[in-house]
Amino acid sequence: MSNVMQEVLDLLDLETIEHGIYRGSSRNFFGKNVFGGQVLGQALMAACRTVEDRLPHSMHGYFLRAGDVKAPIVYQVENIRDGKSFCTRNVKGIQHGENIFLMSASFAVKEEGLEHQVPMPEVEGPEGVPSEHDLRKLVAPMIPEKIRAVFERERPIEIRPIDPVNPFAPVKKDPRRAHWMRAQSRLPDDPLLHMCILAFASDFALMGTAMLPHGVSFTQANMQSASLDHALWFHRDFRVDEWLLYEMDAPNASASRGMNFGRIFRQDGTLVATVAQEGLMRLREVSEKY
Repeated sequence: MSNVMQEVLDLLDLETIEHGIYRGSSRNFFGKNVFGGQVLGQALMAACRTVEDRLPHSMHGYFLRAGDVKAPIVYQVENIRDGKSFCTRNVKGIQHGENIFLMSASFAVKEEGLEHQVPMPEVEGPEGVPSEHDLRKLVAPMIPEKIRAVFERERPIEIRPIDPVNPFAPVKKDPRRAHWMRAQSRLPDDPLLHMCILAFASDFALMGTAMLPHGVSFTQANMQSASLDHALWFHRDFRVDEWLLYEMDAPNASASRGMNFGRIFRQDGTLVATVAQEGLMRLREVSEKY
């Protein structure tokens, strides 16, 4: 198990204060604020702790405030309903006495029924595609010194972009992108763990898709960006330690917000999850962001 992957497992191993109340630590993945994927994964894990014999099929969350990486997050789970087929939980993420995140999650019994799915796009397989970590090394001279250490840090999810974008020299492109991704290490078989780590991984790169047609990047001093909400639907079984293709597109940007959608496929072409996220994309007049 790699050290960085073990850190994610430790983040998801929430401390139980009492039933329905859990505490999670934080890690500096990108900067002074908590990475949204960390909150998504921890909140889903907190909800899962209160449900037996059912797996989540959807989660809908709102990011209310930036999280402080120096402080733990307390997750309060409210039991909304336990039905024969579905049950619902609401989760509050609290830090310094304030709500920083709200989420509803729905769980369902396993059923058989009608099936169809969109086809996986035809892209190059992950073998031979350069990793994001290797690509960051190539643009290292362009990374400002004060954030270079953050960008060069090893990440728990290996990402191999198809047609990669340099965030420090953005150019206008169609609002579509895709990357292969998988956990850095082999993981236990627990499907709930794989779902929580997929929630964590689903926040990588998605918000920037709406920036592509405008030739802007979250690294620019005049761009204020943040995830506003995040929704994730689980369709079929998967392992996050095996290659998954994350296809993303952004059909709209307006009112300083960008709308992004994602579809996640197993390497055999099976659609396993769908993602939606709206992000803040606000141009502002400032001299320096970092």
